[in-house]
Amino acid sequence: MENNASYSSFSSFGSYLRALAQTPARFARRAASVSTSYEEMSRVKARSGSELQKTLRWYDLVGFGIGGMVGAGVFVTTGRASRLYAGPSIVVSYAIAGLCALLSAFCYTEFAVDMPVAGGAFSYLRVTFGEFAAFLTGANLIMDYVMSNAAVARGFTAYLGTAIGMSTSKWRLVVHALPNGFNEIDMVAVLVVLAITLIICYSTRESSVVNMILTALHILFIAFVIFVGFWKGDWKNFTEPANPKHPSGFFPFGASGVFNGAAMVYLSYIGYDAVSTLAEEVHNPVKDIPIGVSGSVILVTILYCLMAASMSKLLPYDLIDADAPFSAAFKGKSDGWEWVSNVIGVGASFGILTSLLVSMLGQARYMCVIGRSNVIPAWFARVHPRTSTPVNASAFLGIFTAAIALFTDLNVLLNLVSIGTLFVFYMVANAVIYRRYVATGTTNPWPTLSFLCSFSFTSLIFTLIWHFMPQGKAKAFMLGACAATAIAIIQVFNCMVTQARKPEFWGVPSMPWIPSVSIFLNIFLLGSLDGPSYVRFAFFSGLAVLIYVLYSVHASFDAEGEGCLSQKRNSQIMKESGESEESPGFKV
Repeated sequence: MENNASYSSFSSFGSYLRALAQTPARFARRAASVSTSYEEMSRVKARSGSELQKTLRWYDLVGFGIGGMVGAGVFVTTGRASRLYAGPSIVVSYAIAGLCALLSAFCYTEFAVDMPVAGGAFSYLRVTFGEFAAFLTGANLIMDYVMSNAAVARGFTAYLGTAIGMSTSKWRLVVHALPNGFNEIDMVAVLVVLAITLIICYSTRESSVVNMILTALHILFIAFVIFVGFWKGDWKNFTEPANPKHPSGFFPFGASGVFNGAAMVYLSYIGYDAVSTLAEEVHNPVKDIPIGVSGSVILVTILYCLMAASMSKLLPYDLIDADAPFSAAFKGKSDGWEWVSNVIGVGASFGILTSLLVSMLGQARYMCVIGRSNVIPAWFARVHPRTSTPVNASAFLGIFTAAIALFTDLNVLLNLVSIGTLFVFYMVANAVIYRRYVATGTTNPWPTLSFLCSFSFTSLIFTLIWHFMPQGKAKAFMLGACAATAIAIIQVFNCMVTQARKPEFWGVPSMPWIPSVSIFLNIFLLGSLDGPSYVRFAFFSGLAVLIYVLYSVHASFDAEGEGCLSQKRNSQIMKESGESEESPGFKV
C-alpha cells in the first residue's frame, strides 16, 4: 500500500480509482483506529486553527440545557401520553423519564470532564470504539439535528399563528406543481433558521445571552401555565375520568401505562446532549460541566412534573386533547379565559427558538470536530479567528436546514427524538463502561465486551416481551426472569472484572450499575419507536456507510500517511511514542 506524504487519493481520477481498489484493506486499517484524549485535546483540536474561546460558566450551560430541552415538544407529548397511556400518573411518567435522562447525562458528563472538546458523542466514541463507529453515529446525529431543526422551525410558524390568532395557511405559500408534503413554502421558518445561524456564527457568548433571555421568557410562560392550571383546576380530576366507563384512579392503566407514558415523554428531554458539545468553551470543565448538564436535567424534570400535574388538575385525562393539551384546554371557553390559548402559543414560540438555538450550536460543533478528524473536508473544522466560532460548519448546516424547512413538512413535533439520537445515547453508555474497564494494550477487552453484548441482548429480549407478548402470568414471569438475569449479569461482571482506570476529577457513580441501567432504558425506549423511524435510521446509516467507504476512509488513510492521524491501535501509539494513552483526568 502506498502511504507517504506526497500521495493523495484525490489528486486525480486515476488515483481515486486506485484508492477504491484498496478500499477493503484501508477499511480494515482505519475503521477500528482509535484516538486518545491527549490527541483529541492537542493535535486534533489544533486543526481548527483558532481556538474556541472559554467564555461559558455553569449557569450558561444550565441555560443552554433548559433551552435545549424545554421546547415545544412538552406541549404535545404531555397530552398524548396522558390521554393514551398514563392518565393522571403522567406526573410519575415524567419523573421516571427525568431519572432516565439524568443517568444518561452522567455518562456524557464523565467524558466531557475528562475530555472537554467540542465533538461530544463523536469524540467519545472515537477514543473508545474507533473511527467507523464514531463516524456512523456522528453522521446520524447531524442528520437528526438538521431534520428535527427544520421541522421545529416550521412549527414556529404554527405556534406564532396561534399566538396572534392567525391561521398557519396565511403564512405559507402553496405551490400546486410540487408534490404533497413538499408544496407549502414557509419563508418564516427560513428566516428564523437564518437569523439563528447569524447569531451562533457571531459569538457563543452572545448566543448564551440570547438563549438566557428567551429561556427566561419561556419559563415565565410555563410558570403562568402551571399557575393557571392549579388555580382553575379541580383535584378530583386526578382520580375521576369524565366518562365513568373509562378506567379511574390515579393509575388508570396500571404500571405498564406509567412506563409507556415515560417512554413517550422522554422525547421532551432530548437536548441535554448538545451541552456536551460546548465543553471546549467552558471556563472550568471540572466544576461547570457536571453542574450544567445534571442541573439542567433536574430543573427541567421539576418543571415538567409541575406542568403535567397542572394539566391533570385542569381536565380529566379522557378529555385532554392529545395533540395540543394546554392550548385546547382554554380554546373556545366562554368564561373569559380563552386568551390563555394565545399566551401558550407565545410561550411555545419562545421554546422553539431556544430549542433551535441550542440544537444549531450543537450540530455545528459536531460537524467541526468531524472535520478535524479528516473523515470530511477540513474546511468544516475551521474556527474564525475573530468570532472564535466554527463559522463554516454553522453556515453550511444553517443553509442546509433552511433549505429543508422551506419545502418539507416534517410532521412537526410528533417525534422530536429520533432513533439515531437514542442509539447514540446507548453507544455512549456502553463506551463509558468500556473505557473504565479496558486500558488498550494492557487489559483484555473480551470480558467487558462479553458483558456489554450479553446485557444488551437480555435487555432486548425484555423489551420485545414487554411490547409484543400479551398480558398474563406468562408475560410477568418472563419479564421477571429477564430482569433477574440482567441483574445477575451486572453483579457477576462487577465481582469478576476490576476497573482498569478511574476518573480523577468526576466520574459516573456506582459503576457499572448506572451506565447499565442507561443501556437498558435506551434499548427499552428504542423498542417504543415506530417502524418508519427504523426505516429512516437504516437509510441514513446506509448513506453514512457509503460516504465513509467512498470518501472518508481514503481521506483518513491519506491523513495517517501524512502523520496527521493515529495508527490503527492505541497500543501501537504507546509502543512507538512511549506515551500513555491516559488523559490527565484518569488514573490507571
